[in-house]
Amino acid sequence: MNGCNPTSITILGATGSIGLSTLDVIACHPERFTVFALTAYQQIDRLAELCIRFQPVYAVVASATQASVLQVQLQAAAVATEVLFGEQALCDVAQASETDAVMAAIVGAAGLKPTLAAAKAGKTIYLANKETLVVAGALFMQTVQQNGARLLPVDSEHNAIFQALPADYQGDLKQAGVASLILTASGGPFLHTALADFAAITPEAAIRHPNWQMGRKISVDSASMMNKGLELIEARWLFNATAKQLEVVIHPQSVIHSMVRYIDGSVLAQMGEPDMRIPIAHCLGLPARIESGVKQLDFTRLSGLNFLAPDLVRFPCLKLAYDVLHSGHAASSCILNAANEIAVDAFLNGLIRFTDLASVSDSCLQHFSGQSASSIEELLLLDAQVRSIARTWVASRAAR
Repeated sequence: MNGCNPTSITILGATGSIGLSTLDVIACHPERFTVFALTAYQQIDRLAELCIRFQPVYAVVASATQASVLQVQLQAAAVATEVLFGEQALCDVAQASETDAVMAAIVGAAGLKPTLAAAKAGKTIYLANKETLVVAGALFMQTVQQNGARLLPVDSEHNAIFQALPADYQGDLKQAGVASLILTASGGPFLHTALADFAAITPEAAIRHPNWQMGRKISVDSASMMNKGLELIEARWLFNATAKQLEVVIHPQSVIHSMVRYIDGSVLAQMGEPDMRIPIAHCLGLPARIESGVKQLDFTRLSGLNFLAPDLVRFPCLKLAYDVLHSGHAASSCILNAANEIAVDAFLNGLIRFTDLASVSDSCLQHFSGQSASSIEELLLLDAQVRSIARTWVASRAAR
């Protein structure tokens, strides 16, 4: 907070699960926070409801048609929020001088440009869009450092690591006495499903996560464990970690959100209910701890905490992410992410099977092997090229 003034926040992806959880936390602390801008891609009616409740200065949608619809709804409710549309408008509200902080919660590579704009403007960035680091990790971290932006991780796993690291951590794990970072994974809904049944997995089954309430795309990524693979790549950039300093362990209860292993044998874990309002409140409140609206963890009701090594045969998407991480080729993670986004969308629309998810990504990684990209323009071009090849793969599969 700036003195006694409330923190002004722009929420990119306000109608998604992270955006709504952020607004829940903000609503608990009206004296601490104000909403400068809210953005949405498709859920215009939901965005209208949020604008009526939180009265942002701006609302941003994807198209002129959507903007007209939203403007009519807000005028009928006598809400003065100004409606904007398009990618540039997303960047404008993310870097506006009137906003102090940006919740980057747009799912997918679409969140890259506005999040990068916030970094260039030196904003506090609450990062929930993992693709920003997966697609453009080196570029984004360099932009953050050059412009004095403040980067705080919202993903439950990365936030847990952030909390368990020394408060003065400066990017050198060895100097901080850290042996490795341990990302926990629930294993999703198919942890014990017979491999022979994987080809018959439906989108409806894949989005039913046992512990977390998330959007459809992220839920499928969790079911395939691609989500954990992307988080490994994200952790590499967030904490300046090498592949050897990153571990994944299956923890079905989702009570321990991640851990830090120290060289003296100590392991520090962050625990809590599986509710995204906890890491969101942690980021929003720093350096203070604020109420999140989440119930306290009751240890007497826990039946036990279990841990398993990840099965890379069961979860080939995780293996692909490990391979990308070990390769050291930054462009490979851009390829992996773009191919996966197309694959997940195709699966959700019934065009390919669950077992095809890894195949799409693997095929694209092989097709673009050795490809390099470093600037935002090169990365976005590569992203588009990969999506085109991935769609061709999907079309060939669907035609069979």
